[in-house]
Amino acid sequence: MEQTLREKPRQGFAGLWNISFGFFGIQIGFALQNANMSRVFQTLGSSIDDLPALWVAAPLTGLLVQPIIGHLSDRTWNRLGRRRPYFLTGAVLSALALLLMPFAPTMGAPLLFAAAMLWMLDASLNISMEPFRAFVGDMLRADQHAAGYAVQTAFIGAGAVVGSIFPWFLEQLGVSNLAADGALPDTVKWSFWGGGIALFAAVMWTILTTREYSPEEQAAFGGAEEAVDEGVTLRALAAKSYGSAMVWIVAGVLVALAVEALALEKEVFLLGGLLALYGVLSALAISMAKKGRAANMLSSIVGDFSGMPDVMKRLALVQFFSWSALFIMWINTTPVVTQYVFGSSDTASAVYNEGANWVNVLFTVYNGVAAVAALALLPWLSRKFGQVMTHSICLTLGAIGFLMFFLVRDAQVLLMAEVGIGIAWASILAMPYAILASNLPQAKLGIYMGLFNIFIVVPQLLVATVMGSIMNAFFPGEPVWTMLFAAASWLVAAVAMQRVKAAL
Repeated sequence: MEQTLREKPRQGFAGLWNISFGFFGIQIGFALQNANMSRVFQTLGSSIDDLPALWVAAPLTGLLVQPIIGHLSDRTWNRLGRRRPYFLTGAVLSALALLLMPFAPTMGAPLLFAAAMLWMLDASLNISMEPFRAFVGDMLRADQHAAGYAVQTAFIGAGAVVGSIFPWFLEQLGVSNLAADGALPDTVKWSFWGGGIALFAAVMWTILTTREYSPEEQAAFGGAEEAVDEGVTLRALAAKSYGSAMVWIVAGVLVALAVEALALEKEVFLLGGLLALYGVLSALAISMAKKGRAANMLSSIVGDFSGMPDVMKRLALVQFFSWSALFIMWINTTPVVTQYVFGSSDTASAVYNEGANWVNVLFTVYNGVAAVAALALLPWLSRKFGQVMTHSICLTLGAIGFLMFFLVRDAQVLLMAEVGIGIAWASILAMPYAILASNLPQAKLGIYMGLFNIFIVVPQLLVATVMGSIMNAFFPGEPVWTMLFAAASWLVAAVAMQRVKAAL
């Protein structure tokens, strides 16, 4: 009986399905956001140069929300469970944002309203998404982690296919894909409304079909080694000097000063402010720990961040370059395809909207490939080459895909580029998390998954703040060059992944 208590039941396919089906809905929301928000912003009057600034809301909310939600969900237990209360909260708010987004053109300040809805949508999606990452680790035994994240990745790909293809599919059904200048086409409006309903329904499926293990059950499964002593984190924090905090503050001030000195985009001020803010919060947390203050959210988050396991630190560098390329793609694919492949930047023209819809098709392809690759290709590659080499191979294939966007001007040929990008996307969503779930303490899985998201968010903030300055200085009005940056970024990530070997 004791042995039974110390090992989680093995989940069949139905169990794996129920655990991750909610992510299908969450990814519909992300796909609608990623494929359509540049189109929405441009339709409402934004220039290409302003797009990164408008997109900055998305990664910023993830940076703030995910560590907090991770910390809270590790410590939550109520009638709904540990992670499911956050699934529900995020689903309700993100569905509301999707339902309201199409009304932006009717508002007094349409761009501001759209940016606010993007902020609300991304924050809400992150509230649901972060616990889903930890949920797989909670519910599955270690030998099923890879399978669990593969199924989750398949649902992410499938959800992204549905979200990305919505506008194109509706156009095929006869829904108008054209609108007056400054108005959103009906294809976009109905895509957001349908996506909101689908998102909520999918998350509710997981909530209603799963039962979380209680803290007592988790302790029994994990054994004595899973008990986490917060005092260890606080003592390690108290032993730190204030020097590291000062480094962050000085770095933030230098970045802010560089804006004027180097004539950088004003959005770079945000990056400097975030660096300085972390330094101040770090100093505050160290001070409280030195004074013997009891464990609190700030001290726990700062302490866990500074004391990350080695495997997480090594994977962080890989994530940084991986997500830099992805954010470049989400912001710039629509301007690149419409301008270079379809030959128009006029958002009211039929040609532009045809190109914008083709971007949805392209995004559908890479997400569809990711769904298939997660279940068919990645397991085979992992068995043959190991998880580390598999991730490097997939990132390299993705880099070739981005290089094709830089070189190719044929819409049909770009479908082949999306195959490589889709394989890389599948690996990004599965391999790092499978490695982490098997190497992190169960009791802190939520906070570490939340902190790991920092290395997804920070590169997005850099792209949103710095890329505009680089493009204006060297390639004004030529967004295609961003695809070369994306290709280089994934090649660097592929090389950095090889350093993870020593940590496994």
